[in-house]
Formats: sequence, structure tokens, C-alpha cells
Amino acid sequence: MTNPSTASTPRKKPGFFKRAIEQWDLQLLVIPGILLLFVFSYIPIYGLVMAFQEYRMGDFPGQSEWVGFKQFIALFTDKNLPLVLRNTLAISGLKLTIGFVCPIVFAVFLNEMHRDGIKKVIQTISYLPHFISWTVCATLLFDFLKADGGAVNELLMALHLIQEPIDFFGRGDLFWGLALVSDTWKELGWNSIIFISAMAGVDAEMYEAADIDGATRAQKMWHITIKAIKPTIVLLFIMNVGGILNQNFDQIMMLTKQLGNPMLKDTANVIDTYIFQVGISQNRASFGTAAGLVKSLINFVLLIMANTIADKAGENALF
Repeated sequence: MTNPSTASTPRKKPGFFKRAIEQWDLQLLVIPGILLLFVFSYIPIYGLVMAFQEYRMGDFPGQSEWVGFKQFIALFTDKNLPLVLRNTLAISGLKLTIGFVCPIVFAVFLNEMHRDGIKKVIQTISYLPHFISWTVCATLLFDFLKADGGAVNELLMALHLIQEPIDFFGRGDLFWGLALVSDTWKELGWNSIIFISAMAGVDAEMYEAADIDGATRAQKMWHITIKAIKPTIVLLFIMNVGGILNQNFDQIMMLTKQLGNPMLKDTANVIDTYIFQVGISQNRASFGTAAGLVKSLINFVLLIMANTIADKAGENALF
């Protein structure tokens, strides 16, 4: 007969070191990832001291002359900063709205397809651009969009939509749209994977019940599919808000031919390319470090704000 006092006693959880020894094989699998994270994410944090110094190439971080907030004052008084912020926020805003919604819409419509063969082909085709470098993508775009003999201009003229070719890479007013369309095309399928995975967990009986109630396909998509993946949408949106000042450096550099296109300079120069130009090209590492630190702090504040708003609104938050 079981002793009642013994049965009611909660089982003591083994300590950390005991569990680590018992799971030594699993710990070995984790160690390489921890080392990579430590080497490439934590050790470089020490380099932030350069933002408060006048760093010269060859100096070890921390040994250069301390100048306080000189680099930050130079950053906030730089006449190019408002233009750079405008471009960054404009492109990020387009990607955060239109670019964020497109994978969701694509995933929803793909989920509505019942022919598995065609569905797999479309998925595979949509994933492929993600694995192509921006160097190759930019080369393809230059060929398709060039004013002289480009396939897009030829098609538009054949359909009588335009009278003369459009120089897509010679007009700064078209660059924001070009950055949005090219990024959406390249990452559409890849970004939809997580939404498709979330939809796979929706109970099929909910759709059957909706059919019995006479719900249309659009109503089922809105009230069942979208509602089921809403927590995933909120979490990803919060993470994207936290990186709103991060732009695709490779994309901008390749589409502007390393910012050598003077026609796009005023609309394409974003914070990441600005830091590269000033910090690397002009050998002002301390200034570039200060700009990068400010960008990271702003992203962190935006992440906390977005997470707090989602939490107050009763949505799933990151923490």
C-alpha cells in the first residue's frame, strides 16, 4: 500500500549540473552554436567603445583617444542624416506594410489549392529566388528593365501602355517601388513558409463545420485561416518593427551598382549604406560605430514599444 505522505511529496527536480551530465550528448550538440554566438555576437560588443573614441586604423579598441560624445554630435548634425533617414523609413515602411502582407496573402491562397502537384510546383518556384544572390538578381533586373531592349519596356510598349521606354535605373522617383518589388519577388516564397506551416495546424473539422453553416470560401479564409495564424502574424510583425532601420544592404548596393549611380543617390542611400560609406570608405570607423549604435538602440526601443502595444491589446507578444 502506498504511503500517503510519500505520494503527496513532489519529486525534486535535478540540478543544472546533474542534468548537464546526464544529457552530455545533447550538450555537445549545443556547444558549437554557443561558441559561434559568443564569438560573433558578444565579443564584438567590446568594439562599441570606438563610438566614444577617435579610432585610427591599427589601434586596439579601447586604446585610442577618448572624445566622449563627439561622434554622436557629428552624426546628429550631419546634413545628410535627414535624407538618409527619409529613405530608410520610406523603404522600410513599404516593406513593413505591402512587403509583409504579400507572403500572407500568397500563403492563404496557396493553402486553398487542393491539387497537391500544382501546389508543390508553385511552392518550389516561389522558393528559388531566395537562394539567388543579390548580385545575380540585380544583373537580371538590369537586363529585364533596361531602357534599350529590356523585356519589360518591350512588353509595355507592345501593349501600348507607354509611348517611350522607361529608364527604371535612371529615375530616383521609381527606386523605392523597385526596391519593394524586387525584395518581395525574391523573398515571397521563403517568407510564406512559416505561415503555411501555421495553417497546417488548423483543424480540418472547422472548415467542415463552416461548410455546413453555409460559409463562403472568402469567409472561411478570413474567419478560420487568418484567425488561426493571427498569433504568428503578430509575432513576425513585432520582429519586423524591431528591424525597421535595417535595410537589405546587399540589395541597395547591387541595385545602385555600389552607389555609383548618381541618379539614385538621393533616394537609395539608407543608414546601412551611409555607415559603409562614412565608416569604411572615408576611414571614419568611430563615426560609423556611433551611427550603428544609435541605429541599434532605436531598433531596440521600437521592438519594446511594439511588443508592449501587442501585449496591452491582448495579442501574443514576444515576451
